[in-house]
Amino acid sequence: MAIGKHIEEFHGLPVFDFFPEEEPEQDRELPAPGAAAWRVGLDYDAEESFEERWTAFLDAVECSEVRAVVIGPWWAEDYEPLTEALAAIVRSAGRLPALRALFIGDVTYEECEISWLQMTDVTPVLESFPQLEELVVRGASGDYDGKSRLALRPVRHDHLRALRFEAGGLPGEVVRAVGECELPALERLELWLGLDEYGGDASISDLAPFLAGARFPALRHLGLENSEIQDQIAEAVSNAPVVAQLERLSLALGTLTDEGAIALLAGQPLTHLKSLDLHHHFLSEELQQRLRDTLGAAGVDLDLSKQKEPDDDWRYVANGE
Repeated sequence: MAIGKHIEEFHGLPVFDFFPEEEPEQDRELPAPGAAAWRVGLDYDAEESFEERWTAFLDAVECSEVRAVVIGPWWAEDYEPLTEALAAIVRSAGRLPALRALFIGDVTYEECEISWLQMTDVTPVLESFPQLEELVVRGASGDYDGKSRLALRPVRHDHLRALRFEAGGLPGEVVRAVGECELPALERLELWLGLDEYGGDASISDLAPFLAGARFPALRHLGLENSEIQDQIAEAVSNAPVVAQLERLSLALGTLTDEGAIALLAGQPLTHLKSLDLHHHFLSEELQQRLRDTLGAAGVDLDLSKQKEPDDDWRYVANGE
């Protein structure tokens, strides 16, 4: 399930492409600054740098009113680390006092595979935008040289309500750093853990801060997704204290089998959940029916779509390379 489309909505706002390929900016009417999530990125044949396009965006829009920004490709031809593009964004923090949501890496597989995206330390985003409420970062492993991998340092942020890392392989040090952050307002956390082959080396023990519950008291939606150890995660979640405070739980996009589903059914009751998302799974029809009878019948919105069949016992996550 490679990512083949750009997002169309972010932070409750429609995404508006700044400098589309089809027509120059001066030939079309721009939306009100706060009425759109502004997507800024480079075309494959762009002659300008990302910093030049970013500066043009800031100069063309009343940026003091911009609430949401989506960052597309930050390179034109050869892949480049996010480092310089992110530095340009961070330097502009003073011009974006109303920014509440930032999506880094709205990139399709045709532009760059998710595990080829060359990243950097994204901690400066949280340090420079203290009013940010939502952060999404796509990409993590880069070219494995240690310089273009995703990184994060533990920080305190008082207003962040939603955090999502999308990766074909999320480094364990990033997972541990999230667990060490102080995020008292965090309501929604989603981690695409991915494959060890692409740098996703987080262990079950690295998930302990999320499963214990006390670290993030406002958490109501937890997604531990896109993992090759989805059964182990399901077993850990089945008796995790955090579940009692959740409204929504997602173990989707990974390699969940009957073993993981049996653990969920044998653990603590899940009937208080508003939704349980297990889509993209390897469950038998029998276990799917047991889940429907136990949880669906109790009013839980249960997503069991995209059942997969193993290929000679090989199971795959939805987003790998």
